[in-house]
Amino acid sequence: MAVPRTAPILVASNRGPVSYTLGQDGSLTARRGGGGLVSGLSAIGPDANAVWVCAALGEGDRAAAQRAGDSHLNPGDTGGQQVRMLDIAPDVFAAAYNGIANSVLWFIHHLLYQTPVEPVFDAEFADQWAAYEAYNAAFADALAEEAVDEAAVLVQDYHLALVPAMLRERRPDLRIGHFSHTPWAPPDYYRLLPDEVAAGVLRGILGGDRAAFLTERWAGAFADCCAAVLGAEIVRDGDGDGDGDGDGAATAVRFEGRETRLGVHGLGADADFLRQRSRQADVDERLTSLRAQIGPDRKSIVRVDRTELSKNIVRGLLAYRRLLETHPEWRERVVHVAFAYPSRQDLAVYRDYTERVRRIAEEINAEYGTEGWTPVALHVKDDFARSLAAYRLADVALVNPIRDGMNLVAKEVPVVSERGCALVLSREAGAYAELGDDALVVNPYDVEATARALDAALRMSDGERADRTKRLAAAATALPPQAWFLAQLRAL
Repeated sequence: MAVPRTAPILVASNRGPVSYTLGQDGSLTARRGGGGLVSGLSAIGPDANAVWVCAALGEGDRAAAQRAGDSHLNPGDTGGQQVRMLDIAPDVFAAAYNGIANSVLWFIHHLLYQTPVEPVFDAEFADQWAAYEAYNAAFADALAEEAVDEAAVLVQDYHLALVPAMLRERRPDLRIGHFSHTPWAPPDYYRLLPDEVAAGVLRGILGGDRAAFLTERWAGAFADCCAAVLGAEIVRDGDGDGDGDGDGAATAVRFEGRETRLGVHGLGADADFLRQRSRQADVDERLTSLRAQIGPDRKSIVRVDRTELSKNIVRGLLAYRRLLETHPEWRERVVHVAFAYPSRQDLAVYRDYTERVRRIAEEINAEYGTEGWTPVALHVKDDFARSLAAYRLADVALVNPIRDGMNLVAKEVPVVSERGCALVLSREAGAYAELGDDALVVNPYDVEATARALDAALRMSDGERADRTKRLAAAATALPPQAWFLAQLRAL
């Protein structure tokens, strides 16, 4: 039976707002998620008849998707949102998600390859790419079925880079936008991809009316790739006569008779939610525990990350070790509270990285620790309440990714901080564009310079730290999730 076209607004993303656990008796338990998209979609209200299309990620999700068929999930599970969850074959999903999205596109955009030995694009890659195409086609089919005439469709992230062009073929009447939550690689690095794949990803996104990014830097890199790989024409600020010869920021890409506008929306922290959530009882309990672990009259350097390769946790630990080596006066006076929550542990390279983080933390504690002082307090079990507690007490926040689309931790800490927090920030984080003036900015590869920045942050006066934190918090909350989502919608 054909799905009735009812949705004037649609969102497409790999992960949806709900996940399911399958019980031994066949029962399903739903768990709602959070994040910018969930908050953003709530901004348009339940009467908008919006539909969220997502993929089933595990056994429980697949069971829920199969029971729903082509219908939407139970709104009691989704907080009232209309959600269509796609039951994509597990082998196709794994090849698309782990084989291409997370092991190729993520690595390309975060510049993570060890190029003497990787990547290797062989027959296995070709099979995985075919799965990625099939996965994107499943989304395009579902969106085409759900959308009313001239509906607005917001497609999210690198998992679904081919969807805009595929959807354009199926439904040329739709208004289609794509948003990239990652950085975008510069042309020389992007062209590590096989030529047809590099072109295919760009063509996919250019199928939309609009392509949006977290910063002007990432939008500009996308435009540069379109010019280098496709020979597309780039429209820039200052191009008054429309001939593409402006010299400012890229504003549109013209290719094969179509124009795709470029946009920038720097996702901000949700101040109201963070301030309210960070004062709840479970956060207070963890705050007490963390303070006891740190000890009285000691400063804290806090980091909160997944053990994602791009987050640069290893060099952060090495910089802290260098701080203790070169500034012995900080020994027994500071604790590095490092939350490194395991990520993508089904990939061997991530398991190895997580183990290396553990090993370096243990080495620092063995080398410098004393009976009453543990230099590194490493926590590997995900606990949002504990993360918020750490935000509240942090004297210094270390955010030093190799490359990051935005990095919301850098924006969240100043919002929650109780006494002001000095931010040591990588210049390769998207957040640098908005927060750089009031952060201590570092080259993420330079361990020596990062150690010096940590020392400067620890020595910063209370007054300066508090003043910087106020300015950081204001910049960090300029475009909260609801406004961020609505800005994309209005721009379509």
